[in-house]
Amino acid sequence: MKLREQELNWAGNLAYRAKELLYPTSLEQLRDLVCAAQSVKVLGSRHSFNDIADTGELMISLAKMPAEITIDPQAMSVRVSAGITYGQLADVLQEAGFALHNLASLPHISVAGAVSTGTHGSGETHGNLATAVSAVELVLSDGSLMTVQRGDEDFNGMVVGLGSLGVLTHLTLDILPSFEVRQTVFEGLSWNKVLKDFSAIQASAYSVSLFTDWSGDQVGQTWLKRRVGDALVDDIDQGKFDGQPAIAAVHPLPGADGTICSVQLGESGPWSDRLAHFRMDFMPSAGAELQSEYLVPREHAVAAIQAIRKLSPVITPLLLISEVRAIAADELWLSGNYDRDGIALHFTWKPQQEAVEAILPQLEKVLAPFAARPHWGKLFAAQVPELGGLYPKFNDFIALADRLDPAGKFRNDYLRRTVFGA
Repeated sequence: MKLREQELNWAGNLAYRAKELLYPTSLEQLRDLVCAAQSVKVLGSRHSFNDIADTGELMISLAKMPAEITIDPQAMSVRVSAGITYGQLADVLQEAGFALHNLASLPHISVAGAVSTGTHGSGETHGNLATAVSAVELVLSDGSLMTVQRGDEDFNGMVVGLGSLGVLTHLTLDILPSFEVRQTVFEGLSWNKVLKDFSAIQASAYSVSLFTDWSGDQVGQTWLKRRVGDALVDDIDQGKFDGQPAIAAVHPLPGADGTICSVQLGESGPWSDRLAHFRMDFMPSAGAELQSEYLVPREHAVAAIQAIRKLSPVITPLLLISEVRAIAADELWLSGNYDRDGIALHFTWKPQQEAVEAILPQLEKVLAPFAARPHWGKLFAAQVPELGGLYPKFNDFIALADRLDPAGKFRNDYLRRTVFGA
């Protein structure tokens, strides 16, 4: 089908430029399309806020490819087709008695898209979603198939691949035995006390999220997702950081409907219904927000947070909400947490793109001393000169892409701007 004008991304801030959008229904059709194309990009769940998936030529959606979820209990792994969403996968795993180590805020995103951009959940001992990947299968630019497994020479360069190496068709992920989680939200924690002992906050739950608009002396909300049975420090419950537990379900946005969020108030339930912030049967705020995010080394967490708080007069008027989370280090070349434990500084903006883009250079300048890496799927201003120095394996990734896609079939304006240069 020819791309219609109304083909937009999830946020509605980007109209795709492709001449044609095709929906292969088999691996053979996908291989033929890729082989014949001069330039091609794959469209996932459309939850990118920039043009990472855009193209002026052929766009392919995997939405009509066979959906596959195959659990291997002996290997403690699951093989999934690329277009499966985390919500779909979580339900199947939970029913079979298994789990993933983490989920992102939204369960609606596709596994391939989240992995390819280094998307993450929260927890100081948990790597991002891509760290669960043990094998990737993809179609290369000539239509051939390639499978790479953990431990292979190029594996760490191929997982967070930004869609520049080939078309992901399947991924194999590590799984765990299912577990239960209790989620409690605290309101009004003191910023001064939180920053005085930031590590204690991060150690207080399996997953910790601080929600703020960066103004004032208090954190707006602190979401604690605690694995049932874990022995955890109870400083937050005992008032060390001030604040009180919420007495009704809350939404990260003040005044918004908390019933669309994952279950709170300390009620235990399966990981599949607690680790994400939102329920799979609701689509929160589509078209009503923009997003940016920056990942900073853990040792700079307090200094970076203090720097952002000072920038409140500039950013707070454009914010809906901001979130602070911790993520463990990994070995994936273009991951925001390559070779370093970190925190994520997430910004959910009002849908005012021109104004948001105008302040991003200032925000990135403030974060530059902390070697902040932007999330690949969200809005940011940095380009190749700034980004190249943030990733020790940046040039190795470029060499890998040159070898797997020598004609640059999978490259687009975004990738030339942020990775490969003109």
